[in-house]
Amino acid sequence: MNELKEVQQAGIKKVPALKAGQTVRVHQVIQEGNKSRIQIFEGLVIKMNSGSGMDKTFTVRKVVGGIGVEKMFPIYSPVIEKIEVKKEGKVRRAKLYYMRDRAGKSARLKESFVSDKEVEESIEKLAEQKEKEETENKEVEEAPAEATPAEGAPVEEAKEDSSTEEAPAEEAPAEEEPVEEPKQEESKEESAEEPKEKA
Repeated sequence: MNELKEVQQAGIKKVPALKAGQTVRVHQVIQEGNKSRIQIFEGLVIKMNSGSGMDKTFTVRKVVGGIGVEKMFPIYSPVIEKIEVKKEGKVRRAKLYYMRDRAGKSARLKESFVSDKEVEESIEKLAEQKEKEETENKEVEEAPAEATPAEGAPVEEAKEDSSTEEAPAEEAPAEEEPVEEPKQEESKEESAEEPKEKA
């Protein structure tokens, strides 16, 4: 598993922080025989698919000749040369499936243009967040290996405490039984003496 993570991390590159509602331009490398060209697909990000690391993907939708076209791209694919964020829409959902049923003015979102500086800042922030997550994951992986013997000790102590606590509880009824027996014997002796006196 560690080797797989290392391979995945090697393929991760810097990309802008993507989210639903953004209008993006995806520069995709198309191979045609011996030649390659870059094809741009511009549209609205309708969802960020679940996944982590190299498995993460996003779906872009655009309308061509009145027909909706959707494409799913892996974020860290080597085929994608770059992703440009042009606009950011004001949305309140993570998945914009309702856009499939809308056309014309109803399909418009309240959008604002995104500058190149903002895109660069988002790339840097995303890179910093990933570095923090990686360091936290490493610390978490190293911590359990060291803490296992320490964690085992209190459990044994707790077991010992429970055995000591249970012992007095068992002894208590044993002490009460002899106390009750003399009372019964005394009552028998009294009953035996009463008939003698009567006689």
